Amino acid sequence: MRHFDLTPLYRSTIGFDALASLFDSMAAFDGDTPAYPPYNIERGAENAYRISMAVAGFGEDDINIEVKQNTLTVRAERESEAGERDYLHRGIAMRAFARSFQLEDHVVVNGASLENGLLHIDLTREIPEALKPRTIAIQTNGAKPRAIASKAKS
Repeated sequence: MRHFDLTPLYRSTIGFDALASLFDSMAAFDGDTPAYPPYNIERGAENAYRISMAVAGFGEDDINIEVKQNTLTVRAERESEAGERDYLHRGIAMRAFARSFQLEDHVVVNGASLENGLLHIDLTREIPEALKPRTIAIQTNGAKPRAIASKAKS
């Protein structure tokens, strides 16, 4: 088990408590994270993401997607079938699951779709205008302000 001591981080930073707590919670998993259902995380455009989960056997009514305090949670539970079937081999796992994803502060869920046994959840990062780089004018004595442009990506 790996343990990181984040005490020096607390002494020299202010307002990063949530980040340090995230590191602590990630270290607590210790490899016991469930592997069901399998999923992919894709990056589309610069600020667009897609989570695709294999949810064979589940319908739209069986799946619940919730976003609460920067955590995206996908839960699925099927009603038991009336009159249990007699399976000779049951390879399609349709057991209940709950999978959570930590989201950055300005990531929003745009929508979800279920297609061919895959649940697609589309996300985008929407950076507020106040956080985007801006140009600051520099004034000299008696002269008109001269603008300096930022070269940072927006």
